[in-house]
Amino acid sequence: MEHLFTSPLVFVILLQIVPSVPVSVFTTAPIVEVRENKDAELSCEFKTERDEHPRIEWKKTRGTRSSSPDFVYFEGEFRKSFKGRAHMDGATIKLKRVTQEDAGEYRCEVSAATDTVQLGEANITIIVLVPPQTPSCEIPSRVLTGAVVEMHCREPHGVPAATYTWYKDNKALRPSFNATYTINPHTGVLMFTSVTKADTGQYHCEARNKAGPPKSCEGVHVKIDDLNVPAIIAGVVVVCLVIALCVFGACYAHRHGFFSRHRGR
Repeated sequence: MEHLFTSPLVFVILLQIVPSVPVSVFTTAPIVEVRENKDAELSCEFKTERDEHPRIEWKKTRGTRSSSPDFVYFEGEFRKSFKGRAHMDGATIKLKRVTQEDAGEYRCEVSAATDTVQLGEANITIIVLVPPQTPSCEIPSRVLTGAVVEMHCREPHGVPAATYTWYKDNKALRPSFNATYTINPHTGVLMFTSVTKADTGQYHCEARNKAGPPKSCEGVHVKIDDLNVPAIIAGVVVVCLVIALCVFGACYAHRHGFFSRHRGR
């Protein structure tokens, strides 16, 4: 029995039976959210079967499968904008002073030439959080009662996209069942289906996201004027009288031969 276990042939067979672990690559943080100008860590860890010094590369993808990626870390050094503000800790990148240009999809690749499976990879997404700027607002200053009115609020720079709150006389407008307005917090549109005198007031909009403090546009006082029905009726009557006089004049001229005399000359 002792000779059986010390036999070289048996030792080789036992080695072949023991399961091998090929190169594996993983990340502890597949999505990294970081505020602009702060530092970020792109986690990449690996395990190899035999290769103790595998080849490590980092690439930034361009969003489409057909486009070739940009090298971030290649042949032991950082490339382009990463030079001087990034360093490696194992296979993990520690990046300083993140900018909006750093946002995107990254891939950590580990190549182990002597392993059964020679390539492993992990994907990481950087989301650079950008606080909102002062939104641009479209608010009318005067409208007539009963009119359909839309007020617009836009802030295109914040990441993630801003949500919007409208205020009337510094009080937040909330959706309610019997309200004369509707609010879309994602598009920033405040719409009145039929304004009334009660809707007169100071309006402004606030844009916010989790990246920083909210920003507001300058308020505008909206005045709701009554529709002057008597004046409209009087105007219609005047127009009708003018038309009637024109028709009467034309008929009178035709009856007395005014047009025929002029044609005979």
